[in-house]
Amino acid sequence: MNSEYKNFTDIATIEDISLLVHTFYDKIRKDDLLGSVFHAVIQNNWDVHLEKMVRFWQTVLFDTHTYFGRPFPPHANLPIEKVHFDRWLSLFTQTVDEHFSGEKADRAKWQAERMAEMFQSKIAYYKQSNIRPII
Repeated sequence: MNSEYKNFTDIATIEDISLLVHTFYDKIRKDDLLGSVFHAVIQNNWDVHLEKMVRFWQTVLFDTHTYFGRPFPPHANLPIEKVHFDRWLSLFTQTVDEHFSGEKADRAKWQAERMAEMFQSKIAYYKQSNIRPII
């Protein structure tokens, strides 16, 4: 059933963001393409990573500035290509649509698209120019 026919509420609380983040990364961890990439970097620090991602999305969606990092540098040297970004975005959008509907849900999907495009573009630039990103 398409999510537009379900009666979902919008992302409205930190618990909603936590549900989104944890459900999304459960999918990532099981994914044939993305799981190994994430496991190689995060290793046994999933709790730390998930808490950081909750703070990131809380900052993005609620303007509550609980995340004070730079999202791109940890991704700069990863062995990832367009196919990885496409899968990441697909899983993220699917997760949002399975649980939420509304302005914040749409903003989360839009923001994820923006990040995927920006990260992909920056990574391609660094690979093509043989310049190392400042991390």
